[in-house]
Amino acid sequence: MTVQTENLILEHLRAMRGDIAQLRDDAGMLKQGLTSVETQMAALRAEMAALQGDSALLHGRMDAIEKRLERIERRLELASA
Repeated sequence: MTVQTENLILEHLRAMRGDIAQLRDDAGMLKQGLTSVETQMAALRAEMAALQGDSALLHGRMDAIEKRLERIERRLELASA
């Protein structure tokens, strides 16, 4: 190989090394972003689970209040037949 050909090959190898370094940096940033998204998703899942538990509790309480109200209306003869 001639000196000129060797220099051209080295130039391309250096450019490729720089491109690979940039890709490595980009992949690291993507991993950090993905970790952040996963953390936020886990927090949302926990919050949704807590809200569903609260919702079930509220529905149970509302059902109990509704039954008591019906019983009161019957005793006072306020319920329509």
